[in-house]
Amino acid sequence: MDAAAVTAHPAETATTATAAAPTQVQDKHRERHADIVYRPATPTDGAEMWKFVQEAGVLELNPSYAYILMCQHFGDTCVVAEKDGELVGFVLAYVPPRQADTVFVWQVGVSREVRKRGVGIELLRYLLALDGCRHVKYIEASVMPSNKPSQNLFRSFARKWGVPCRKLPFFPAEFFPEPHEAEHLFRLGPLEWPEA
Repeated sequence: MDAAAVTAHPAETATTATAAAPTQVQDKHRERHADIVYRPATPTDGAEMWKFVQEAGVLELNPSYAYILMCQHFGDTCVVAEKDGELVGFVLAYVPPRQADTVFVWQVGVSREVRKRGVGIELLRYLLALDGCRHVKYIEASVMPSNKPSQNLFRSFARKWGVPCRKLPFFPAEFFPEPHEAEHLFRLGPLEWPEA
């Protein structure tokens, strides 16, 4: 893979995400994540993401082409987490053309193997440290009412960053041609970056 693997906290590799917790929390964080590599996604990760979602059975499975295309077109806003060379988490996201200050998280997945270790939070933190998010002030994601893990992830991230997390109507169930829950929009921010 042509992207450099990074095991350090993204704040140590990019100046945009230096608003981190106190030193003790950072040290604890490094220990919890020493065996997990976070890096930008590449198109070759798309097939693994598709397999991951298919095997997880709890995420909405999209065509494999969608994962590959997202990594190709939006690789600067997509992240993977690996443990021992295996995919254990990912974020697919993009900056909407008419919202340059917002990154929209399309899908987040975290393996059962690494749950309760803050991997979802770290994926979002790493995402915000990428060049593609240098102008981002808000995170948005659409979440179904039954998807409690995603709701908890975004609320927890907002708490850790000390920013509001608003839940707004987004796509009602009747928008979908097949049986589908309504989607609510979670909007986190504004995120304030410290001076470099």
